[in-house]
Amino acid sequence: MMKDSSSVHVSLREFGCEQSLLSRPDGSASFIQGDTSVMAGVYGPAEVKVSKEIYDRATLEVLIQPKVGLPSVRERLQEQCVRETCEASLLLSLHPRSSLTLILQELHNDGSLLSCFVNAACMALMDAGLPMSRLFCGVTCAIHRDGQIITDPTAAQEAESRALMTFAIDSKDHKVLMSSTKGSFSVHELQQSIAVSQRASEKIFQFYRDSVRRRYSKSI
Repeated sequence: MMKDSSSVHVSLREFGCEQSLLSRPDGSASFIQGDTSVMAGVYGPAEVKVSKEIYDRATLEVLIQPKVGLPSVRERLQEQCVRETCEASLLLSLHPRSSLTLILQELHNDGSLLSCFVNAACMALMDAGLPMSRLFCGVTCAIHRDGQIITDPTAAQEAESRALMTFAIDSKDHKVLMSSTKGSFSVHELQQSIAVSQRASEKIFQFYRDSVRRRYSKSI
């Protein structure tokens, strides 16, 4: 018997974020979820190659660098997920015939890496001052073999799960902007995981607000 999503306890690891860490990008941020940490840098709007030019909006390129070695198929799939999320939020039509480049560097992976990439991307875009229609955040859910839903799982919890789902949630209506799933699960479990992720997103957006408030209160 599956529990109702409202009875599932939403537990997230401790967050950490720092913006404007790097001097060369137009916007940058580091994001930490437990022991998972990534770095993000945004460049642009800048001149775009003719072959990639889009006449009515900016071209967004997302590049993910693994901790060691060269990018593989896994990184290409993660890039697509992050790009779709950013394109759903950025007002790209305000910068036609230009390019935006988002570079994400994995520093350490202890689970929920894709959601950490999504959160770092949002904070870096905010730091760059790019126009956005909404903010977004990433939430990862793991479904344990016994059916328990775990939010923000560690690498060990991911290894013990039978399904792993990552959602990008928007700050406006808490709608799902992107989903990435792996493993076997029922439709009911998917709906439950989305509902739990929407509840978890409220905590992440509150962290965004607190983080930005702390930053600008120091600079005043």
